[in-house]
Amino acid sequence: MKAAGKQKVRMGMVGGGEGAFIGAVHRHAAALDGQIELVCGAFSRDSENNQRTGDALFIDPARLYSRWQDLLQQEAALPEAQRMQLLVIVTPNQLHVPISRAAIAAGFHVFCEKPSGVTLAETQQLASDLKASNSLYGLAHTYLGYPMVWQAKEMVQQGVLGTVRKIFVEYPQGWLTDDLESGDNKQASWRTDPAQAGASGCMADIGTHAFGLAEFISGQTINELCAELKSHVSGRRLDDDGAALFRTDAGSSGVLLASQVCAGEENALKIRIYGDKGGLEWQQMEPNSLTLRPHGAPVQLLRAGTGQAGLGAEASRRCRLPAGHPEGYLEAMANLYRDFATAIRASERGTPTGVPGIHAGMRGMAFIETVSSSQNSNEKWLSVPVVE
Repeated sequence: MKAAGKQKVRMGMVGGGEGAFIGAVHRHAAALDGQIELVCGAFSRDSENNQRTGDALFIDPARLYSRWQDLLQQEAALPEAQRMQLLVIVTPNQLHVPISRAAIAAGFHVFCEKPSGVTLAETQQLASDLKASNSLYGLAHTYLGYPMVWQAKEMVQQGVLGTVRKIFVEYPQGWLTDDLESGDNKQASWRTDPAQAGASGCMADIGTHAFGLAEFISGQTINELCAELKSHVSGRRLDDDGAALFRTDAGSSGVLLASQVCAGEENALKIRIYGDKGGLEWQQMEPNSLTLRPHGAPVQLLRAGTGQAGLGAEASRRCRLPAGHPEGYLEAMANLYRDFATAIRASERGTPTGVPGIHAGMRGMAFIETVSSSQNSNEKWLSVPVVE
């Protein structure tokens, strides 16, 4: 029996049709805590794919839409107690801002895949729209949902590492080692197409994850960088590999690597941060472990898990199972959805508490544009634009 006055948050989705990896991940994660239900969608421009997806997800035929514009218009016309509240956007990048702006104008909350758009200017327009609305906007930087990422952030804030000096962050993948876009791989096709992905391929796709993770854990702002982008596969129109030296506003220096042509690699996101009192290391493929290397003392291994001694409040809140029971990518994204649902019920505005928001989106776009400019410039160091 439902508690009086309690209802699930009603979610709609644009994109994520049959065969789309990330749409299914979002749906699984959103459902994990039982606080959100999928009530409508425009899953694919292919009418047959859209219909099959709607049928597989038991969507009411009246709320299965052929276009995202129809979804927004018809959902807004429904009684408040029935209409969608939260729109999830899992489309190619060029649609992120247009759909987000239209959804906010229609009074809906938005949770969008990253990057936030294809230019910093359009993302700033979105930020202006959001500020003038009552809507919430979240960005799917899924790795920021992991408990031990929050533990690392807290330990840096508490001075466990002392003064941070050096940051190494890397995200190697191997899935674009071959020319997949010339075949029938739809994801490879749009991610390597400037008209759909924007000015960058690899750096926009996974470099932004590395960038966001470095700023989030360190608490510092990357304000200068020197970068190189490269496309290793003949004929590929966007970068599939890149690296950047960077400096922060607090005086730290660092190295960021992102590549999708590291043959044999899976999703090996890793960060190491060093201060004058020690270092921390976290790896996405072993997400329940955080390694602390105190200066002049034995290495320590911290482990995620409910009730684990030594974990901070934010890390503990994001743990779902006792230590030794693996939690991973779905649970990390589910933490973002759970916090988003809480923010909706609390009538928050702007950025949901605990969820990366529009500022993270603008920072990501500033990073992408600066990296691209650096590649095309003879200047050694370029400043990363400040966003408010």
